[in-house]
Amino acid sequence: MNKRTLFSALVIVAAVLSACGGGGAPAAPTAAPTAAGGAMTPQKGGSLTVAYKDDLATLDPAVGYDWTNWPAEKLVFDGLLDYDAGTTIEPRLAESLPAVNADATVYTFKLRKGVKFSNGREFVADDVVYSITRVLDPKTGSPGSGFFVGIKGAQDFIDGKATSVEGIKTLDANTVEFTLSAPDVTFLNKMALNFAFIVPKEAVEKEGENFGHAPTGTGPYTLKEWKSGEFLAFERNPNYFYEGLPYLDKITIQVGVAPDVALLRLEKGEIQLMGDPPPGADWARISADPAWKDRLEKQPQVSTVYIAINTTVKPFDNVKVRQALNYAIDKQRIVQLLNGRATVANQVLPPLMPGYDKSYTGYDYNPDKAKSLLAEAGFPDGFETSIECIAVDPQPKLCESFQQDLAKVGIKLTINTLAAPNVIEDAGNGKTPLTWSGGLAWIQDYPDPDDFYSPILGCDSNVPGGWNWSRYCNQTIHPKSKELLGMTDRNARLEAYKPFFKALMDDAVWVPVFNGEYDIAHADKLHGQPTLTHPEHLFVYETMWMSQ
Repeated sequence: MNKRTLFSALVIVAAVLSACGGGGAPAAPTAAPTAAGGAMTPQKGGSLTVAYKDDLATLDPAVGYDWTNWPAEKLVFDGLLDYDAGTTIEPRLAESLPAVNADATVYTFKLRKGVKFSNGREFVADDVVYSITRVLDPKTGSPGSGFFVGIKGAQDFIDGKATSVEGIKTLDANTVEFTLSAPDVTFLNKMALNFAFIVPKEAVEKEGENFGHAPTGTGPYTLKEWKSGEFLAFERNPNYFYEGLPYLDKITIQVGVAPDVALLRLEKGEIQLMGDPPPGADWARISADPAWKDRLEKQPQVSTVYIAINTTVKPFDNVKVRQALNYAIDKQRIVQLLNGRATVANQVLPPLMPGYDKSYTGYDYNPDKAKSLLAEAGFPDGFETSIECIAVDPQPKLCESFQQDLAKVGIKLTINTLAAPNVIEDAGNGKTPLTWSGGLAWIQDYPDPDDFYSPILGCDSNVPGGWNWSRYCNQTIHPKSKELLGMTDRNARLEAYKPFFKALMDDAVWVPVFNGEYDIAHADKLHGQPTLTHPEHLFVYETMWMSQ
């Protein structure tokens, strides 16, 4: 998906100081999608069945954090803010964009009136305070808490020094105010994350740990049935506040369906959408078949797929060893193994992310240079190590390619294939020296370069169970990341990120391997508004519709 603009705090201030939103129901999107027969008007009704290989762990927006969970969470929940069909922030449960003070540290949201949770209770400001505080509460175990530590008093609350978060206050039943410790030009992007979706306190307390399987929200659908390991069934929320949405009556998410089986079911008309990309063995056939012309959606993905190097274990605490790995991996061969459905990555940021440095070339494929660096590091004969990857094709095959590459420079690599949750747990707790992120790649949370540092390479994310799988903390450059968050000159800020990310590449914290793309196979009667895929949410089911 093309990234159009980085949402700057200066733009926010200019917009909201002159805006005054209304409390009525927002109108549904009006842009008509394009199909084989030309422009078409969305039709209401019908059912959609989508199949995924992986099961869903939870629908709790404070906890779920992967590309299967997030689109499903959006079926049930809303946040104060959201994105349009691209990457422009728009109000959702808020009636307008927030008012912002002069130094961009105080954000005041007026809430949309008349919105109800699926349990019938009206949504109010206290729900916002509860929901964000819950994400920050260590008892919740939210992987998204780090996104909100910039709120004043958040760290004291996390550390148990306060019983509430000072910077989150209700001014009245329909007004909530956030005060930040320092300016953060990404704050509104963070408030559009799934982690910031609003939940009702009474439902969370009633269900306890089961809330993720019995969710209550304000979203376009309600969960009617969940048969673990088989399917989740959703029905239209008749009281959804967003005018004209959703289009579909029912959505069923099947799980545990291998991609080759899902493709067969799609061809038979048993499902209408594949949640996973079509398998490589079938891609050449269907992508070249004219009959599939209007049944495939291909978009570049704002992602970087990489080998995470645990910088705390020997010999990877030596930067020359980490650099040697970067020279040793043949990335172009990986792209070939993926049937060309990717591009070679040369840095942490993907090409569609603002701040990407087009002039930076990274590490080329150079086994001789890798051997030389290993000798300088004291390993002229190489060493033995291991890598974890998920046991889903094509990931084991890609790890075998790494194994062959490293053998050429004297490194004996053992491959450990595990289920995705086990890889995530081991990598997050530093139990593996190398981790292949294939199938678990870092896809943007929001269109800002900080999203490829703070949650995955910053010192604040270097915690047990986090996504900083390199267990990396560079105290020399980390203060610069805080400074960059407060820069309101967009162009200067993006330029400043170039040397920042070059320093990370010099330190060789990852082996960036490729930047992915979305390859979606669907029924010819299924349409998106305007597309099936979305740069932030992957899928937005509420704007999908079936031609009758």
